[in-house]
Amino acid sequence: MPKYENAIDGYFQALADPTRRAVVDRLTEGPASVKELASPFKMALPSFMQHLDILESNELIVTKKEGRRRICTINQAAFDQMMDWMQDRRALMKKRLDALENYLDNEQLN
Repeated sequence: MPKYENAIDGYFQALADPTRRAVVDRLTEGPASVKELASPFKMALPSFMQHLDILESNELIVTKKEGRRRICTINQAAFDQMMDWMQDRRALMKKRLDALENYLDNEQLN
């Protein structure tokens, strides 16, 4: 079993929703309060909080209480792990395509 499989599954499931991707996009600019994150969306706060809970339970974001505000930040380690996983897949596909190219070049010579 690949080393990241369970975490990667959760990451991609969490990011499958456009609202959650928009939240992540906003958090790449820096930390934000729940109120600030929720403001662009036309949904009730409890519904929006479900999105944040999914992102947090899959460790894509971290939240902490600052006074009466809840502040959200990106968990960079999770995104680094996704990038490693994608780079591993890319390297494998490049290797396979290079082998196919070599095979086809050799077939043309024969």
